[in-house]
Amino acid sequence: MNQKIKVAIIGVGNIAESHIQGYLKNPDVELYAFCDIREERLQQMGEKYGITRLYTDKDVMLAELPEIDAVSVCTWNSAHAPCTIAALKAGKNVLCEKPMATSAAEAREMLAAAKESGKLLMIGFVRRYGNDCTILKDFVDNGYFGDIYYTKATYLRRNGSPGGWFGDKNFSAGGPLIDLGVHVTDLTRYILGNPKPVSVYGATFHKLGDRRELKDKKGYVASSSKGADKDIFNVEDLASAMIRYDNGAVVSIEASFSLNIKKDEGKIEFFGTKAGAKLDPELEIYTEMNGYMADVNLCTPTALSFDGLFENEINHYVDCVKNGTPCKSPAEDGVTLMEILDAIYKSAETGHEVLINA
Repeated sequence: MNQKIKVAIIGVGNIAESHIQGYLKNPDVELYAFCDIREERLQQMGEKYGITRLYTDKDVMLAELPEIDAVSVCTWNSAHAPCTIAALKAGKNVLCEKPMATSAAEAREMLAAAKESGKLLMIGFVRRYGNDCTILKDFVDNGYFGDIYYTKATYLRRNGSPGGWFGDKNFSAGGPLIDLGVHVTDLTRYILGNPKPVSVYGATFHKLGDRRELKDKKGYVASSSKGADKDIFNVEDLASAMIRYDNGAVVSIEASFSLNIKKDEGKIEFFGTKAGAKLDPELEIYTEMNGYMADVNLCTPTALSFDGLFENEINHYVDCVKNGTPCKSPAEDGVTLMEILDAIYKSAETGHEVLINA
């Protein structure tokens, strides 16, 4: 493919902006069409980016524009599977935002559609494309940490409910676990070499709910708020899980929208036989040197920046579509993550450990 690939966006909400910016910066892409069921938003985005091929029905768009090469699915979670499957059946390559689906069963249907169509289905595990991930994985792959047997990952917000459909289980399929926890669950598994999950034990809580109306210490509505109007909020506000993998590694995950803590927290810790590490977001390594315990702080603040995550992801997607480059975040990994999430929610519901693929 020597010509530019024609890309359509299905769902032009907030996350679509990151995809669009990535496509606009890629010289091998022609941003070709937008689709969204909200006509007002669709028109706004069309005017903003000069896109005239605007559709409120994905099936009509796919039928009328057979020249489309690739699609980004940026809808709410419950529409990921139907939109992705429709695009694949229409012969399009697809980049689907995380989480892959609302269940492992849906994810398997998406994977089957991709295999049947012979087209690429890439999952938007954007944290895989960060410089922090690249640097840490370089240390891991070169054996610097030895056997990593335990990992802790937290993605905690004190008052960070996104509002809107994120709190409505019919559209989101869950709360902070499937929205935030999916990032660190995937990132830790990827850095560990994608081991197979064996079992999980999980707990979820709905104690504080949507607290966006709370004011900060200066008397203002908290900065994480997108408005004080109450939306449906029937998902968990805190989730905790312990995941056991077939290589013996155990990963602890915590994710929250609302939690009585001092400040938001997002860090990942790895504990190995030769060294440990903390990503918070700078990378610190804890090891032994010349008979002494030693702390190493990598002097690479720029390299560990989160800037360019989506641009890196989009560039990789385009490279895969144009050149057949092996995909870094394939659909198979999305299915595994959905199996983990399903098991965590089931464990939380039953109060027991859940085996995966036993």
